[in-house]
Amino acid sequence: MRHFAVLGSPIEHSLSPVLHETAYRILGFDADYVRAEVRSGELAAFVDGLDADWGGLSLTMPLKREVMPLLDEVSPLAERLGVANTLVFETSETGVRRLAGHNTDVDGIVRAIRSLHDVSPSHATILGGGATAASALAAAAALGATSATLHLRDTSRGGDVAALAGVLGVALTVEPLAAVGDSGIHDFVISTLPGGVAVPDLIPEKPTSVLLDVAYDPWPSPLARAWEARGGSAVSGLDMLVEQAIGQIRLFTGRAQDRELPDEPAIRRALRDSVGLPVD
Repeated sequence: MRHFAVLGSPIEHSLSPVLHETAYRILGFDADYVRAEVRSGELAAFVDGLDADWGGLSLTMPLKREVMPLLDEVSPLAERLGVANTLVFETSETGVRRLAGHNTDVDGIVRAIRSLHDVSPSHATILGGGATAASALAAAAALGATSATLHLRDTSRGGDVAALAGVLGVALTVEPLAAVGDSGIHDFVISTLPGGVAVPDLIPEKPTSVLLDVAYDPWPSPLARAWEARGGSAVSGLDMLVEQAIGQIRLFTGRAQDRELPDEPAIRRALRDSVGLPVD
């Protein structure tokens, strides 16, 4: 049996074990998947303590940047972003374990939005400046955005995302989070803020304007509820969670990140059903 886990702090709310165990059961993949509370500064010791039966780790806050110095191999996307949410243990021909880092968040955001909406935003509004905000900016660029506004509680902490914007060729403006309600109408918004952070109501430009809120507990989030009440369309962070998990499951079962699982549509339906999302 291979072992896998999702790490972070806090982690008790994570639905990743439900998703991964559902997929492994369908695939007949002999593996288990658990949660582990790992705080900032504890990741290296945790990884060093794992034996050869471990196949990989899913990483969430606050570990997506902290993992980078530990990696022996980095996917081009994770290297560009400086953010990895997936750690795969690989063994060389000489028996040496190597750590490979990947990013499935970007694909997860893109697929979650494209599966529900036909969007091609020119401008993105991104709330929050952590590791997931970097993935959100890359996803917005992949969907067509050439400019973005980053709203932060502390505007001095936007340096990493601002540097990434230069690499992606996205014109970025950094503004206080408190000012987001005064910045007019919005057509495409990704909130990477933790649940419970108060955000001024946003005004959607039109009924097809999209908000993705990565905070999914509870759903709809207060931000998504207010957005929909003003006529916009909201995408749940659960949709993103399912899609990024599919990318991880591909990697954990020995496939390339862009290689689909056997009967992946059926697996996707099962994963969505396991966390209470509509299946059709």
